[in-house]
Amino acid sequence: LKHVEILDAKTKDKLCFLDKVEPNATIGEIKSMFHKNHPQWYPARQSIRLDPKGKSLKDEDVLQHLPVGTTATFYFRDLGSQISWVTVFLTEYTGPLVIYLMFYFRVPFIYAPKYDFTTSKHWVVHLACMCHSFHYMKRLLETLFVHRFSHGTMPLRNIFKNCTYYWGFAAWMAYYINHPLYTPPIYGEQQIRLALILFLFCQIGNFSIHIALRNLRPPGSKTRKIPYPTKNPFTWIFLLVSCPNYTYELGSWLGFTLMTQCLPVAFFTLVGFIQMTVWAKGKHRSYLKEFRDYPPLRSPILPFIL
Repeated sequence: LKHVEILDAKTKDKLCFLDKVEPNATIGEIKSMFHKNHPQWYPARQSIRLDPKGKSLKDEDVLQHLPVGTTATFYFRDLGSQISWVTVFLTEYTGPLVIYLMFYFRVPFIYAPKYDFTTSKHWVVHLACMCHSFHYMKRLLETLFVHRFSHGTMPLRNIFKNCTYYWGFAAWMAYYINHPLYTPPIYGEQQIRLALILFLFCQIGNFSIHIALRNLRPPGSKTRKIPYPTKNPFTWIFLLVSCPNYTYELGSWLGFTLMTQCLPVAFFTLVGFIQMTVWAKGKHRSYLKEFRDYPPLRSPILPFIL
């Protein structure tokens, strides 16, 4: 049996001493024991590490497989209040849906009073509303029924940052697209049709990738595998790209930009592209690090380019 002592990573104060811990106990189990002694720190808030400045240990890590003696010394850091990913996504995505519709229906106090509850004479404005609403409805349904989250929670403060981003951009885009003085795209119907085809193609592609990634991870597990193309042709882009969900997401917003020919939409697309590139490069790097046999032809987000 082992003894476990847990110290505060910042002050080095002894917070907890666990006597007679089974050698095959996991970090997750030690977190639960620590929680019994300190009810304010539930397991999701705890970061347990071997070195005060080191990386957090995983919940699956087993005590006897760690480089510790008969008395194991761990360092604890409080990650702050946590919130479930599902809650975050539902909040993030419900906002844009509702906010956009408020501008679309021209509820009072947005535009001049004479425009209250009037509708646009341009059919592209109605189409854009359908596409924007469809996109966020799809995201909400995927959050509830498709996504499997490897991390259960994230810090509560992130939700304010994320909501400011999504809600703010939705309001900014919707204000201009639904504005009484909005003018439709310069190339008219042809441009709108092409944009709609691109948007829908990429929405189907994005959904296909999410399904493929879901099927890669069995329920309740945290195992990671290399994603490969499936029978669905929309997944064949996996031959060239590590994160095609972001490739398709970018394509969708390029389609929406083309459809509305609206500057705030173009800006949202650009900012989103930069953020997704950062995520894709990180994911690509972790794939290369984890899998020796990772396909060498793949790029993070844009085939052969980026």
